[in-house]
Amino acid sequence: MNPIIRFRQGVPATATWRTACCAVLSVATLAWPSVSLSQPVGLPNMGAASAAELSPRLERQLGDAIMMQGRRDPTYIHDLDLTQYLNEMGQKLVRHASGQAPDISLFGVRDPSINAFAMPGGYIGIHSGLFTSVESESELAGVTAHEIGHVAQRHIARGLTQQAQNSSIMMASMAAALLAALAGSVDLAQGVAVFGQAAAIDRQLGFSRDAEREADRAGFDMLRKAGYDPAGMAQMFQRLMNSSRLNEGMGGGAYASTHPLSIQRMSDIQNRMSQMTPSSHVSSDDFWYLRAKLRVLQALDAQSRRLVMQQLQQEGQSLSGTRQHAAWFGLAVEALRRKQADEAEGWLSKLAEARQDTSYAAGLRIELAQLRGQNEQAVALARAAVQRWPQRQALQLALAEALYATQHFQELERLVAAQDPGLLEQEPRFRQLQALAQDAQGNLSASRRTMAEFYIMTGAYPAAVSQLHQARAVTDDFYVQSQIDARIRQVQELMDSEKRLREQFG
Repeated sequence: MNPIIRFRQGVPATATWRTACCAVLSVATLAWPSVSLSQPVGLPNMGAASAAELSPRLERQLGDAIMMQGRRDPTYIHDLDLTQYLNEMGQKLVRHASGQAPDISLFGVRDPSINAFAMPGGYIGIHSGLFTSVESESELAGVTAHEIGHVAQRHIARGLTQQAQNSSIMMASMAAALLAALAGSVDLAQGVAVFGQAAAIDRQLGFSRDAEREADRAGFDMLRKAGYDPAGMAQMFQRLMNSSRLNEGMGGGAYASTHPLSIQRMSDIQNRMSQMTPSSHVSSDDFWYLRAKLRVLQALDAQSRRLVMQQLQQEGQSLSGTRQHAAWFGLAVEALRRKQADEAEGWLSKLAEARQDTSYAAGLRIELAQLRGQNEQAVALARAAVQRWPQRQALQLALAEALYATQHFQELERLVAAQDPGLLEQEPRFRQLQALAQDAQGNLSASRRTMAEFYIMTGAYPAAVSQLHQARAVTDDFYVQSQIDARIRQVQELMDSEKRLREQFG
């Protein structure tokens, strides 16, 4: 009997998604038709949406196809604390979008460059370098709101299907970048980004700035109505302009390559702010804790890690309040990363003495117990943490991991069954653990069906079909076999749909 096909989470089948996504978006941002620069007061006139545009359904399929590859890339940050925080911020903003609120999904990318990008289908990536460079939660929310503005105004779909003079060049470049994302050719993805920009930048940059102003204004309104300080957007853009010398095209940078900054855009935001009563927003503890964690996670080489440790140690000594506690937390993260259990315990003890018993510290205590081989202690800590912070998704996953390590398989299955379907889709690891637990208990058909769902979530359709065939072979239950047959047909339809997607844009 064939065993369950194993999948090591975090190890990609390809390492191309972020490059290819940036290629798609770099091309898309520049692919705008020409319009008059004479604008009425309000949003820039980018024209009405046409029937020839990419449909929302097809746009979502494009985004889903890229994200299925993206979640298997090492630069994708598999951290539910971060993902939950970003999406809660995004939902807070999108509730105040004009018109119909778009469907969005935010995620983190381990990359020290200051960047953020919107993908087809409402997916928004936030670079760790952007998060760690901001000085307030309102600045981060300002960039996030801007990206949501692109989604809400359907800039990507409108750019991908524009009928301007360079349409054939842009559509070919977009298609090549998309296929690179799906097929796994890094060189191809990098090439189309260069050639696509070179072919269109002179003719389309002016309208690209109109698109940016439209996203600015839509984002500014969301930012203000959501309770963040609108000055955060202006402060962040000013920081980007100063650091990259982007005043009117001087210099460049990751964010500016697809989001051209200008004095006109800054003036527009400042003029809108001048007509408002000044407001303030206190950055949350979550913001400071996750900012410290990302500073550690994005430091991959020895020199960067030493520098981050020195900075956090200095902040832990010189700062006070939440920022000091966040520095201690970051040092505990780094100690666990180096598997220095005693050092990590020392920093966690300082947090406990300061009465900073947060869900983030609780997660590290669970990890510390596992590092020391105290698996039952880890289960006890995780159960207590979930009971205290039931809405924290990362703690739910930590409990699942601890239950699997201690062979509490039935409790693990109950835990997974109780999770929100959206969380299970977002974090396939739950399904993988459930399948392994079922396999360990000898429930072979169920384990293979569950593992098939894991593979479907990660876009590994052939592996999913293989698991379903194995599941069918180990059961004599006609009803179960019929269900499996139906699911095999559904997966094959997904495979056919992806094939048609490639053909349509190939």
